[in-house]
Amino acid sequence: MGSQPVAAGADSYNYKVVRQFAVMTVIWGVVGMLVGVIIAAQLAWPALNFDLPWITYSRLRPLHTNAVIFAFGGSALFATSYYVVQRTCQTRLFLGPLAAFTFWGWQLVIVAAAITLPLGLTSSKEYAELEWPIDLLIAVVWVSYAIVFFGTIAKRKTPHIYVANWFFGAYILTIALLHIVNSAFIPVSLTKSYSAYAGVQDAMIQWWYGHNAVGFFLTAGFLGMMYYFIPKQAERPVYSYRLSIVHFWALIFTYMWAGPHHLHYTALPDWAQSIGMIFSLVLLAPSWGGMINGIMTLSGAWHKLRNDPILKFLIVSLSFYGMSTFEGPMMSIKTVNALSHYTDWTVGHVHSGALGWVGFITMGSIYYLIPRLFGRTEMYSKRLIELHFWVATIGVVLYIAAMWIAGVMQGLMWRATNPDGTLTYAFVESVKATYPYYVIRLVGGLLYLTGMLIMFYNVMKTIAVGKAEDARIPAVVAHA
Repeated sequence: MGSQPVAAGADSYNYKVVRQFAVMTVIWGVVGMLVGVIIAAQLAWPALNFDLPWITYSRLRPLHTNAVIFAFGGSALFATSYYVVQRTCQTRLFLGPLAAFTFWGWQLVIVAAAITLPLGLTSSKEYAELEWPIDLLIAVVWVSYAIVFFGTIAKRKTPHIYVANWFFGAYILTIALLHIVNSAFIPVSLTKSYSAYAGVQDAMIQWWYGHNAVGFFLTAGFLGMMYYFIPKQAERPVYSYRLSIVHFWALIFTYMWAGPHHLHYTALPDWAQSIGMIFSLVLLAPSWGGMINGIMTLSGAWHKLRNDPILKFLIVSLSFYGMSTFEGPMMSIKTVNALSHYTDWTVGHVHSGALGWVGFITMGSIYYLIPRLFGRTEMYSKRLIELHFWVATIGVVLYIAAMWIAGVMQGLMWRATNPDGTLTYAFVESVKATYPYYVIRLVGGLLYLTGMLIMFYNVMKTIAVGKAEDARIPAVVAHA
């Protein structure tokens, strides 16, 4: 690592908050994915809700999305951004007590979500279901996060700002903007509020938020991980620094305008739908530019994939990123969307990105971090990392293949007509035809959850034999 472990102090990095977020990433991953498996089982066998309102699909589904996106993914982003910004700026984290507040504040947000969503307290906005008091806490935590992150960059000892921090910085600023604007509300009680927007404007702002939550929270932030952890694990420099800068500016400019593709064939004006489609198609270029830059970083080091399961996670995540960012623009084309929308094809697309890209890049990054945060040279068991990789990969493939097939089948059944113009199939027939694919999806989800449990065990064993240690900040500026 290029530095010696020391006691915490001004001459050492602040790893405490990184350790906290890294461990909670794994814990919330298990929780969020367990809820996902439960609702996948409910879709196959609806009686599994036992007629209890708190565990019906409609209440557990937003709990699942919030847990995997904001608890698992969010904790991973906090952990990695706090680690990377210190290492690449060669300085201790700005305002340590405020960084500690972001940890406890974020955990409070997650616990509040876990209580309120099963109770049915919701704003009913996709990925923004939490009610207004929790939204206010999110805003306070996020502004604090921005102060810590950009304060650290401001006091850096390095002359330039490494590209991973560009992506982390863009995601932090954009999520603040998206969250505050989309969550504008009129409270009517402590547990109920109404959106400040109405009708089609509300839908437009919601999907400007919703798609950019994907574009910045689940893409730009995790690209920050990619640009740091792949070169570090491969022990190779980024393939092209120039391409990384072009990738950054093209991606953050284009993503902001893609949201309307969620509203094809709705009351949204046709010109707005078309703009969303065009920008979605343009997005393919910067997305694949980033994927190529990451994969080509392994030039001259491909042999390492044979024996390095952490590198397998990091590189395969890029394969899923490339696949998802091809599929997304394709599905935004109006004629394709006419078939795919409201079907499980969309669910397959989302999960190829969520499980394959976000999940794998996170797992690889956390496997890289944990030994370094707890004074170890490597994880407790390399073989368990390898087992995790293969179990999770098989799980992802089963999941997304089942949803793709089910989705295309649903779309074709719904639009099939008889010669006299009547519908060929009743809706319930498409539900019945989908059943076996829901069972396969459940098996895929179970495998993915099993992989997460293997990771949890491996991480806990590594921590048990390790010791929490910070690392000394080098006196002479060098590579992180």
